[in-house]
Amino acid sequence: MTPPTDVAEARARVAGRGRVVVKVGSSSLTTDGGRQIDPARIDALVAVLAQRRLRGEPVVLVSSGAIAAGIGPLGLTRRPKDLATQQAAASVGQGALVAHYARAFAAYGLTVGQVLLTADDVTRRSHYTNARRTLDRLLELGIVPIINENDTVATHEIRFGDNDRLAALVSHLVKAEALVLLTDVDALYDGPPSEPGAQRIPVIRSLADLESVRIAGSGSMVGTGGMATKIEAAAIANSAGVIAMLCAAPAVGEALAGADVGTIFLPNSVGKGSRKLWIAHATSARGSLMVDAGAVAALVERRKSLLPAGITAISGSFVDGDPVDVVGPDGAVIARGLVSYDSAELPRLLGRSTRELARELGPEYEREVIHRDNLVMR
Repeated sequence: MTPPTDVAEARARVAGRGRVVVKVGSSSLTTDGGRQIDPARIDALVAVLAQRRLRGEPVVLVSSGAIAAGIGPLGLTRRPKDLATQQAAASVGQGALVAHYARAFAAYGLTVGQVLLTADDVTRRSHYTNARRTLDRLLELGIVPIINENDTVATHEIRFGDNDRLAALVSHLVKAEALVLLTDVDALYDGPPSEPGAQRIPVIRSLADLESVRIAGSGSMVGTGGMATKIEAAAIANSAGVIAMLCAAPAVGEALAGADVGTIFLPNSVGKGSRKLWIAHATSARGSLMVDAGAVAALVERRKSLLPAGITAISGSFVDGDPVDVVGPDGAVIARGLVSYDSAELPRLLGRSTRELARELGPEYEREVIHRDNLVMR
């Protein structure tokens, strides 16, 4: 996909017939201080998305709100902070949230499909391929996928952390033309929007455009994201060659029609390979592998796989297939990858050649600790 050459072309692509991913947060769907889902807000959003889908343009909705929807039924007064109660609220609220969407889309003759993801689902090769295949098939069948993080089973180690980042990764997974991030404010501003004189930033062409921007950090009481997470999500989408747009939830219709609303983020490249994008941005490291200068040179300069001979120490607890950081002698993280050994097995292999290991322990040990295909440089 060729990057757009200017803002007008980018907005035209958003309004075009390509796939689009729309992300909506809890605060844009709830009322009563975030303690219950507001059906009117869901109906307003669905009205816009349904019309686009009925024109033959595929739509994917990444929706927060499961935990918020469970707050009232559980008798809570605010979003829980501990993981167990969050998961209980999500368990109660997820069904209610999807029921609202199913009812709203059914009014237009459309069917929704629920897809719940954890980071673990889309970093392991077989799971990642299956997630992409499932979403493609749903879209081919005319279904509107409703995606959320699987809060009921995700642990701290395998969480995306917020649906902004999840939406950015999904936009590449489904090869979307654009990602639209809906928020409580109408655009990105050069300072806090509440301050007098703050100006809307209509377009971001590169990260350099953000250097002078003061960004408020916190989100609403019912959500996990803030402006900083949305900018990070836009950057992830752009790195995948996807146009990103930030706007207020009530302006979604205008945004999808190509109007000059919100802030549009322009990609300047065709994007990384799908799997490596997910390894870089969807994973949280379960441990670290410290390597020597020779290994750094092999990884950075010669683009080689990581072998046991170059590893000097390990930290953390992980199993085969988990994401780990690769750390140079100066303590800087130089890469992230999916490891081929358990942390309990690696210590006796450090500093030794694969030939020596194969001769002593068997041919299955003549393999990389992290294969190049599973390694993303920082």
